[in-house]
Amino acid sequence: MLTFSHLILGLFQALLLLAAAPLVSGLSRMVRAKLHTRHGPGLLQDYRDIAKLLTRQDLTPPNSGFAFRLMPAVMLTTVLVIAMGIPMLTRFTPVAPIGDLITVIYLFALARFFFSLSGIDSGSSFSGIGGSRELTMGVLVEPVMLLSLFVAALLAGSTNLGAIGSAIADGHVRSATATVIAALSFAYAIYIELGKLPYDMAEAEQELQEGPLTEYSGPSLALIKWAMALKQTVVVAWFVGVFLPFGSASGMSFFGLLFGLIAFAIKLVLIFAAVGVVENSVARVRFRLTPQHSWVGVGAASLAFVFYLVGL
Repeated sequence: MLTFSHLILGLFQALLLLAAAPLVSGLSRMVRAKLHTRHGPGLLQDYRDIAKLLTRQDLTPPNSGFAFRLMPAVMLTTVLVIAMGIPMLTRFTPVAPIGDLITVIYLFALARFFFSLSGIDSGSSFSGIGGSRELTMGVLVEPVMLLSLFVAALLAGSTNLGAIGSAIADGHVRSATATVIAALSFAYAIYIELGKLPYDMAEAEQELQEGPLTEYSGPSLALIKWAMALKQTVVVAWFVGVFLPFGSASGMSFFGLLFGLIAFAIKLVLIFAAVGVVENSVARVRFRLTPQHSWVGVGAASLAFVFYLVGL
């Protein structure tokens, strides 16, 4: 049952992630620079970039349509809504209607759809290529996410993200092996979704991933950059809330929520630090090889389903 306190907690989570997203993005860039033994940008550089863009003029291509203009607001709002339903500080979903895995998957698909459509709607062939590549990445990643989460849902007996996380934390799952394999498969899909090496298409060539952003400028570009940083943070929070809920509060007490916040921050920093180490230990791959790599995640998620069926 949705109560006022749960709604306030959901809003607090969303605003907290919104405020911390540029900081997390800056941490990722700083770790990468340190591993490259160079100075690199500061921890707060993303805040400065967003503030600077907000003061610039917002220009739109003459051939662009409504999707191009709506996308920054739609993407940021959609990710904020997702953040309200993820069990981040607690073992339960603050806003239960949003905390269903099917709802979350569809909301992420909505954000991806508008992001890709904006590139096509801009009237630029350069952005259109980027939009089609983004849709291709979605086709490769989302099935792995779905299959992994469905296995976890079957193990927990619920599609509610909080219920899945609570079942895993309490050990009330039918197969521990299937849970671990599903978690690894989901983590692999999350890594691809983050756009890190070897799938860092944005730094390879501009049209591959950030192509839809080519025609944006000023406040619109600032909102998109902010939304992309928020999406990365929310995706990792999604993984933490479902498969690593240890330390999260079981109730609404102040000290329980405070301890849950501290535990979540530690897990978030450790995961992004590990991602930074991994991405600097591998080489970039060509875009056409990504489908071959995504089958690894599909195979692992399918294997988790097999272990669920046999109860091992």
